[in-house]
Formats: sequence, structure tokens, C-alpha cells
Amino acid sequence: MNRRNFLSTSLATSSIPFIVKKNNLKDDKKVRLGFIGVGLRGRNHLEQALYRSDVEIPAICDIDLNSIAEANKIFKKFGKKEPIAYTKGERDFENFVKRDDLDGIIIATPWEWHVPMSVAAMKAGKYAGVEVSATVTLQESWDLVDTYEKTGSHCMILENVCYRRDIMSVLNMVRKNMFGEMLYGHCGYQHDLRFVKLNDGKSAYGKGVEFGEKGFSEARWRTQHSVDRNGDLYPTHGLGPVAHWMDINRGNRFEYLTSTATKSRGMHNYIVENGGADHPNAKVKFKCGDIVTTTIQCANGENIVIIHDTNSPRPYSLGFRAQGTKGIWMNDGNQIYLEGVSKKHDSWEPFADYQKEYDHPLWKKYEQDAVNAGHGGMDFFVLRAFIESVKNKVAPPIDVYDAAAWSAISPLSEVSIARGSSPVEIPDFTRGKWKTNKPIFGLDDNF
Repeated sequence: MNRRNFLSTSLATSSIPFIVKKNNLKDDKKVRLGFIGVGLRGRNHLEQALYRSDVEIPAICDIDLNSIAEANKIFKKFGKKEPIAYTKGERDFENFVKRDDLDGIIIATPWEWHVPMSVAAMKAGKYAGVEVSATVTLQESWDLVDTYEKTGSHCMILENVCYRRDIMSVLNMVRKNMFGEMLYGHCGYQHDLRFVKLNDGKSAYGKGVEFGEKGFSEARWRTQHSVDRNGDLYPTHGLGPVAHWMDINRGNRFEYLTSTATKSRGMHNYIVENGGADHPNAKVKFKCGDIVTTTIQCANGENIVIIHDTNSPRPYSLGFRAQGTKGIWMNDGNQIYLEGVSKKHDSWEPFADYQKEYDHPLWKKYEQDAVNAGHGGMDFFVLRAFIESVKNKVAPPIDVYDAAAWSAISPLSEVSIARGSSPVEIPDFTRGKWKTNKPIFGLDDNF
């Protein structure tokens, strides 16, 4: 059964309403998108959307007038008319989502605004495409799910790493049973972001030591989370791809987790080294441990380990590892071993040849279209999936239940650490539907 037929059948028999009448999509299949948040990330999506002839962007929303001006430059670059701008305060998005000439809304704002804006969009009958992480608190994950189930308006978490080329090759191999029965997944967000979290207020890549009102871009809001919270603050880049390997929410689910955190040293040391021991921010107490390790137990018996490491001097790595009863792949070293297939017993092989052989059909079909996209082409695919879902009036391939479950790992890891690394139950956001839901991600060449 192809994806569209499956979705049509499942929606017809589901207790969740699918309210197509709220979507005012034009008959000519033009998708009308609005953007809340046109900072650096929002403008990445905006530019990708403007490459498409089937997308119109009537309006954008941001309280930062400089971001609006920078976005308008992109419209000018593409020879497009400037959109209507909503800029009248932090609640103006509530007026924005009510426009009747919008089918879908892309949300790329600070984390604490993701759920209020997504909920407002869904209640207005719009598809919501929300950046990562989708939620900050456990209640917010339930708010997303409850709003979807009440309105039938879809919400997609825009987790671009799910579309990374090697990750999709591995997914293809997992589904072809190349690794045998899956046992273990390893992932994380291991990325030195001190220069982002502590900035000079002038550039994205300075070596400043300011945050909050004096910071630049993400430093204005992201750093405060490291001051206030001790947990995995950013789990979905690693967890999303592994969740697809493990069929989470579709035949499997997360059951419980345990988390540990090291001491916090990286941010303080960076401030002292670049601003001096007497700088006011040298007195700030950062709560988030430099390295946070979370282990998840899955219903079908698999384990997943997630590492959060953004405050230490280190090269970038998401630390992926897929392991089953027949073999193992690791992205650090880009190496693989498959029992009975690899040329030498007990010896690693380069993954490059396997990646080429098992390249996912989506990448084979749209490689050239992804050339101009950020993050090695991943941004093209994740935005395309959202747009095609809106255009075809179907559920997105990464849905509200994924957004809720993947993002909930963050607040639950905080609870585990606060309780001395004790196990914490992970709610079943599907309310039992994971037992009968079928995988949909990457099974249709349009999504």
C-alpha cells in the first residue's frame, strides 16, 4: 500500500478528525506559507521556499525589524513582492495566524515560543511546521498532541537531520534487514556552541562573552537555558533519525529513561578566557552539565543513548551508531561491519560504497534540487516534506506525536538528573496507537 492510500485509509478509520475544510488551499495547488520568525534559521527556510514555483508567501511575522529588513532583501533577490509584515509586539502572531490566505506556517523562533505559536496556528486551521526542539516542558508536548486531536490540524517538527544522506541510507539498510534485528542506537548533539551562546552582540561568530540583551542572535535567549536547566537541552537532531530506525510511535515506543550530567565548567571557562575573571558574567552559575548522557529503554527491547555536549572544546559530531544482530555502522569514522557480508571477519569497512549502493530513493530523485539547500541538502528535504504534505492535504511524515515524544526527552532528562539519575517514565503520546501505527517516513518518494 503506498503512503497516500495508507494515510487516506487510516485517517478515515481514526478517531482523530482530519478537517480538510479548514484548509483553504487553492485548486491550482499553490501553497501559501507564512513565516513566524525570520532570523537566521527562518531566513534559511524562507529562501528555500522562494526557490519553488508552487509557493507563495503573503506575510511574515517578527518583532525584530532588522530581521524583517533582511528577509525583504531575499524577496527582492528573487524578484518577489515584499510580504505584509506583522511586527506589533510579541503577541502579534495571534493576528498573523488568522489570515485566510495562509495554508501552512513555518515557526523558527526561540524555543519557549514554539508551542504557543504552533497551537495558535493549528487552532486557526493551518499546518504548523515548527523548528527543533518543538517543546520545552512535558505539558507543552501534551498541548501539541491535544490541540492536534481536537482540531485535526497537523504539526510537523522540522527535524532536518532525519534527511541526512548517510542517515537515510542507513534507514534503507535497516528496512532491508541488513543489520538484522535492531538492538542499539547511539546519537547526540556534540557541537561546540560556546561562541554562539556567548556572543559580543555584533556578529554570529565572535568570541564575546555576552548573552541576553547584550548578545547576538541565539545568545539573546538560548544561553539562559544553560543557566536555568540541567538536562539534555537539544535532543532531536540525534534522536529523530534513531527513532525512525527503531519505528518509534509506529510499532515501538520509548518507555523510560535515565540521565546523568557532569559538572559545569565550559561556559565559565570560556568567559574567563575571553572576558577576564572580573567580567560580570564570570559570576554567572551555569546549571547545565557540560556533558549530559541519557539512556532510553524501548518497548521492543532496544536501548538508545543520547549525548548532549555543547559547552566543550571539541569537533562536531552527532555520534550516530546503528547496531543490530547482524552488524554495526558508526558515522564517526564512517565505518561499517556486517557479519557474512564484510570482506574480513572482525574488520571495519568504509561505509562509502554501502551508502552509494543503498542511497535512499529520495536522494536519488532530488539530489540536484537540494544543491542550494543548507546543511548539505537536508534543509531542502525537510521543507519539501512539509510543503508536499500541505499541498496533498495529508499527515506529514514527521508528525505531532514525533514532535511530542522526541522533545519530551529534554524535560524528562532534567527530572532524572534532579532525582539522582533515577528512571523516569516517558509518556505514550499516541495513547496506544503506536501498537497499530505503520511507518511512513521515507516510504513515499514525495516525502
